[in-house]
Amino acid sequence: MSEPFFSVVVPVFDAGRPLERCLEALERSSFDSYELIVVDDGSSDDSAAIAARAGATVLQTGGRRGPGRARNLGAEVAEGRYLLFLDADCEVERATLERLADALRSDPDLAAAFGSYDDQPASSTFLSQYKNLQHHWVHQSGRQEASTFWSGCGAVKRRVFLDLGGFDTRRYRRPSIEDIELGYRLRAQGHRIRLVKDVRVKHHKRWGLAALLKTDIFDRAVPWTQLMLERGEMVDDLNVGTSSRLSGIAAWGVILALAASFFDRRFLAVAVLFVGVLLVANRSFYGFLLRERGPWFTLRAIPIHWLYYLYSVAAFAFAAVGHLVRRRST
Repeated sequence: MSEPFFSVVVPVFDAGRPLERCLEALERSSFDSYELIVVDDGSSDDSAAIAARAGATVLQTGGRRGPGRARNLGAEVAEGRYLLFLDADCEVERATLERLADALRSDPDLAAAFGSYDDQPASSTFLSQYKNLQHHWVHQSGRQEASTFWSGCGAVKRRVFLDLGGFDTRRYRRPSIEDIELGYRLRAQGHRIRLVKDVRVKHHKRWGLAALLKTDIFDRAVPWTQLMLERGEMVDDLNVGTSSRLSGIAAWGVILALAASFFDRRFLAVAVLFVGVLLVANRSFYGFLLRERGPWFTLRAIPIHWLYYLYSVAAFAFAAVGHLVRRRST
């Protein structure tokens, strides 16, 4: 048999029912030129058995080694032309694989391509809906010629991936920005990455506030800042675009102006000015939330969004100071 177009590699740790939904959706796919590889990263539930029943090739990492190591292990045995990394809590649409394959076939020079979450997440909680919609909006508004990579639903040429050494598992031993770092290395080698906006997956993750803050700050913002400073490349795309940077400054401007207003009430006008900057800079996103979920949802989402800007700037500052200290000590 000829090689499959995709080797679908799914890292899994205690995924349970979301993994079943993930694999059932793949079986319904309109595109069938793929092999399925599920890599169990030390699950204590029946994730491996679920994958075996679905007809997947099941591999074991031998313990909690992290999703980067699991994906690398799957890539080592894969036979497809492209590696399609798919998170275990993501459910493809019937045409997801076909659309991704069409994008790659139409431009053979592309080394990688990825999609986004859809706008109908499985969890109905407010925070889960908000976080998913934010991700969806950011990707749907991003540049087609992408600066990074996303492994939630992203494909890369197998030979290119292996030549680059795969995901950096020494630095990223837990879920973090290993996919973003891979994207930086791809581009540094002259490879092109495309964001394909009609390639979408349904996300099954249920977010709580503590988990969201931990992930956004310690698994995303801090390591991404470190990566940008080390490489001397401030990406102007997705979560770190110019509008986001301006919004981060404005969010802290509101806080500082309100604090100063205790001593001089004229600073209230400054705070109002910064609020206006935040609303104008994010008007498209808030309009999207209004259309999708209505005014009550949008009113609750705005302060969460501004909190996101506050802790993102704080994380950037923390990481930047650490970077300067390390440079001076070497």
